[in-house]
Amino acid sequence: MSQFNLDNDDYRNHLYNQTKDGKRLWIYPGRIIGQFYRLRTYFSYLLLTLLFGLPWIEYKGNPIFLFNVLERKFIFWGVPFFPQDFHLVALGLVAFLLFVSLFTVLFGRIWCGWACPQTIFMEMLFRKIEYWIEGDDKAQRKLAESPWNTEKILKRGTKHTLFVLLSFAIANTFLMYIISKKEWLKLVTESPMDHVVGLVAILIFTAVFYFVFARFREMVCMVICPYGRLQGVLLDNNSILVQYDHKRGEPRGKGDDKGACIDCHWCVRVCPTGIDIRNGSNQLECIGCTACIDACDMVMEKTHQPTGLIRYDSLNGVNAGQKLKFTLRIGAYSTVLALIIAGLAYMLVTRTNFETTLLRTPGMIFQVDEKSHEVSNLYQMEILNKSMEKQSFRIEAPEPFKIVWVGKPINLVNPGKMTKGEFFLRIKIGKWKNGEKVPVRITETSGKEEIIKTSFIQPDE
Repeated sequence: MSQFNLDNDDYRNHLYNQTKDGKRLWIYPGRIIGQFYRLRTYFSYLLLTLLFGLPWIEYKGNPIFLFNVLERKFIFWGVPFFPQDFHLVALGLVAFLLFVSLFTVLFGRIWCGWACPQTIFMEMLFRKIEYWIEGDDKAQRKLAESPWNTEKILKRGTKHTLFVLLSFAIANTFLMYIISKKEWLKLVTESPMDHVVGLVAILIFTAVFYFVFARFREMVCMVICPYGRLQGVLLDNNSILVQYDHKRGEPRGKGDDKGACIDCHWCVRVCPTGIDIRNGSNQLECIGCTACIDACDMVMEKTHQPTGLIRYDSLNGVNAGQKLKFTLRIGAYSTVLALIIAGLAYMLVTRTNFETTLLRTPGMIFQVDEKSHEVSNLYQMEILNKSMEKQSFRIEAPEPFKIVWVGKPINLVNPGKMTKGEFFLRIKIGKWKNGEKVPVRITETSGKEEIIKTSFIQPDE
């Protein structure tokens, strides 16, 4: 994708929030409340409600979301997953990456501007606190340049106190997704000495969130996040992005011989990463937040010009008025994504609530009872209960086999637990064909069953 402002290419050589000698420039974004800002606010509040509310919702006494990496417990929409379901998780991640790729090909970084937690927390929570306490961008810059007096100490102290409290709330919420609401309630209601690890985790999370949103800010999007780097690979001239209409806007300035852009720099002033959208839409720092659209539309209305000088469009749309085309690349992404989703859906639908492993005990041969003329093989069985409820099982072998348990038989398996047992398969000598596998049936009380065929060795007749 080409750049269309050739007047100044200096922006290519350094970050927007950086001086030429490498020092950081603090960005004070201006505030414009336009159509897109209001829509983003409503959508952000919906996502924030879900984020802070979901850990409190339980289904059958268990959280509907859990990402306990340490204990390898995962729950998605009330459905538990275990390490034995790794193939499903891997396939789901592949589907997610393909979806992100397809969505980016079509709509660019709309995720970053509308749904990314970094953007939502920064712009809809921390930034609003900053506006409320310190004022708009001009007032913030003036406060930063002023000496440390009572007003500055009071405002900065209040702001950072609220930042810490908000970071603490976010840290606790994220911890609830990891350890569950029940464990979190124990953490905050019982003695801290009984939960030192959890307390340290909360303090670390709080410090990280505070550092990110109080100091690091746009550097997350510009330096750390890999998605911006992928943008240059995935986008093409048909992708729908926040675009500046250079054909209508250039040359900039005021006068009859100038374009629609009056060079007011409002689009730059409101950008949270400090870029100039007029330098092109393929800048890695652009997160597609639409702040420049609202600012430019406001200026267009005040200068009695049509809005949309900066708008959602493709580069081909700006240059030639072309609409989004269904290209071969889009078709390939869509086909592969549909196949993976179909396969994942099938595996989820046919997934059972338990998983069984049956092995003939290694290193042991058959045993022969001379009195009863029976031959037996020793087996080891493991049953994993992949549900969140207790399950009972019935293990059966076909006639004329008999099952003789060594110790306690496997009957009841607790939720999320694995139970092991050993048993002999016994049969009269000569009653089973050599080399033929034995189908062992495992039936769960709900009626679901699994048949495992295992080898059985015996003396030659």
